[in-house]
Amino acid sequence: MKEKVEYTVVCISEFARKFKLTLQQAYQYLKQYQGISYLDEFYDVEHLFSIEDAVDDLAAICRKHGGRLA
Repeated sequence: MKEKVEYTVVCISEFARKFKLTLQQAYQYLKQYQGISYLDEFYDVEHLFSIEDAVDDLAAICRKHGGRLA
């Protein structure tokens, strides 16, 4: 469980950095557009990939659910 939380925090941080958001903005965006749910549900597979790939996956999931970040 601790590893899952740490991984999620790193993903949020890197997502924020990539899209020039604060941590709070990134968390709210990911929560609103299903990114956090995706990380929770697919952690067992997603954590095997690079953080860059995870951030790209999060962006794609959020776009699929109405998010507008590039």
